[in-house]
This record gives sequence, structure tokens and C-alpha cells, in this order.
Amino acid sequence: MKRALVTGGSGELGSALCRKLASEGHHVYVHANSALDRAEAITAEIRASGGSGDAVSFDVTDPQAVNVALERILAAGAIQILVNNAGISDDAVMPGMNLTQWTRVIDVSLNGFFHVTQPLLMPMIRTRWGRIVNISSISALMGTRGQANYAAAKAGLNGATRSLATELASRGVTVNAVAPGIIESAMSNSTFDPQAIERVVPMKRAGKPEEVADLVGFLVSEQAAYISGQIISINGAMM
Repeated sequence: MKRALVTGGSGELGSALCRKLASEGHHVYVHANSALDRAEAITAEIRASGGSGDAVSFDVTDPQAVNVALERILAAGAIQILVNNAGISDDAVMPGMNLTQWTRVIDVSLNGFFHVTQPLLMPMIRTRWGRIVNISSISALMGTRGQANYAAAKAGLNGATRSLATELASRGVTVNAVAPGIIESAMSNSTFDPQAIERVVPMKRAGKPEEVADLVGFLVSEQAAYISGQIISINGAMM
């Protein structure tokens, strides 16, 4: 049984990712920042379905808190599957964007990626097998009005994905990014009405969190051992 950590695992997409990895027989650490109760509920659901998991809570922007939490996790063995899903958005057109909006979004998505990933690399490398999947966004690939901060953070994540993939390629560790388009969630439902989705998505619908989870499930499998350094879009043919 391989051990997996999903940051942002308590959210709508994160919970789908956790359920998918658990269904594939992995022990899943369901991460939350402040919503530990939701992470615990997802963990209970996984266990009730015959899977294995634990809930963990820490702020990915706080390197000291991350290190303390990861030391506890690593005491039981290396994390071999890491899904960096934690991220936030705080939209505003740049003329009206304040420094806090810019800094906070980049801090969670990009600095959080470093804080979590770097301490896990050497234990993963020693096992000679690992899978890292970073959740990016279509905004990083095509730009979205009002999301210069979010697009910058996710574009940085794409660059880090490609660089890290080359560093770990000889060690049996793959690194890829998945870039979703419009995915069903409370946030997207409040932002895009059905008519707007029909206009911008050639497939005329939003994606499902489970569809993203299925792609991630493949990327962390043995079958994807020769796929690394890729940014894979899942967006209903938006581009």
C-alpha cells in the first residue's frame, strides 16, 4: 500500500481526488487548512468504504507548521504519491488588485507547493518510486480576466513541474501537472451560469471533479511511468 498526501483534500475537487486514490488501494492523508472537520468527514467516508486514510491539518504557507506536520507523517514512512491541490483565488482586475490579493494567492499555490514538496523529496527518492501531480489551471495557459495573481501562481507551478520532472526522472519519480477548465463546484456554479458555460466550453458543460480525479489516478499509476514533465489540460476542448 502506497501512502498519498492530497493538499486541499477537504475541498470539492480535493475530496474527489482523495476518494479516487483511496479506491486504488492507497493510504490517503486528507489535508485541510482550517476545515479539519471536513477532512475528518472525508476520511471517515473513505474508511467506511473499506479504504485507508487519515486527516491532517496545517497551513501550507507556514513552512514551520508544514515541517512539523510532515515529520509526523514521515515517521511512518515515505509519501510516494503527492497531489498538490491546495490553492485559492481572490479575483480583481490588476488596476484594482491590492498587494494582499497578489501575495496571498501566490503564497498558497506556489510557495505552498515548495513548502510541502521539498521535504518529501528525499524520502520519496530513496524508495526509487514516486508520483507528484500538481493541480494547475486553464488560467495559467490562456489567461483569465481578473486572475493575474492566480494565473501567475499556476504558471509558476507549471514551470516548477517541468524543472522538477527533469531532476527526478532518473530516480523513478514522475512529476506532472493537470490544468482543469471549468469544473463543477459551488464557486464555479456561482461564477458561471449554464448559458455562459455553453458559450465558452465547446462540450457545453462543466467538467466533474471525478473526471479530474480519474486523470490524476492514471498519472499516479504504474501505467503512467513514462509520462513526466507534462501539463495536461482537462477542459472540454476550450483550447
